[in-house]
Amino acid sequence: MNIVVCVKQTPDTAATVTVENGKVSWGDAPLVINPWDEFAVEQALRTKEAHGGKVIALSVGPEAAREALKHALAMGCDEAILVSDPGLLTVDSLVISKALAAAIDKIGGIDLAFFGRQAVDSDTGVTPAQVARRLGWPALTLVAALSAVDPAGKTISVDRAFDEGRQQVKSPLPALISVTKEICEPRYPSFMGIRKASKATIPVWSAADIGLGAIPAPALSWTEVFAPPKIETKVEMITGDSAEAMAAKLAARLLEEKVL
Repeated sequence: MNIVVCVKQTPDTAATVTVENGKVSWGDAPLVINPWDEFAVEQALRTKEAHGGKVIALSVGPEAAREALKHALAMGCDEAILVSDPGLLTVDSLVISKALAAAIDKIGGIDLAFFGRQAVDSDTGVTPAQVARRLGWPALTLVAALSAVDPAGKTISVDRAFDEGRQQVKSPLPALISVTKEICEPRYPSFMGIRKASKATIPVWSAADIGLGAIPAPALSWTEVFAPPKIETKVEMITGDSAEAMAAKLAARLLEEKVL
């Protein structure tokens, strides 16, 4: 099976975010592969190991996004491709989905595309469905398990996870899958994998290379970024000889503060 797994480079979730003069800063914290995407990479690798083929890691971003792709290569991906263009650095998910779909079309012959559920920086979770729509593929989102894959019959069955339970879905291939954390436990990159990734050649495609002659304007943009105002709070303990007395004092204070 020919598999693409889309990854994104994001700030470390342990980073402290600050806003200075309208610009977001993560301080000295490193940029890392989006944690949700590690689960997608792991499941893509397990699918290849079970059914053969290859896994290609794909990312849209600046030159620095090579590091996220190298992480995917160190985990075991066979190839990596970076789509990088100045016109794609300040766009929304609608434009990014168009670039990812165009890159997948350029690669050609893909049976499955894996995504993480969402990115930890934007947290929209809509890019996988947008890419599937542009490709004309079924979108299998919130996937917690791959129950059956039939490369010969070109079908796949998955379990989708909801708060209320599970949903079993069967789909033709090619298909796009976004995964949750329940699907697997990502492997650690091996020493040999890290060495191999450090020497790998990662081709860079421009917008023109994937057929985007004119990059569309984003439908959504950030007009201003600011830190929320700090709110000073204090705690007042309500005491009394009985529950009824404390309840009466609490009610009186709430009325006094005009909460009730």
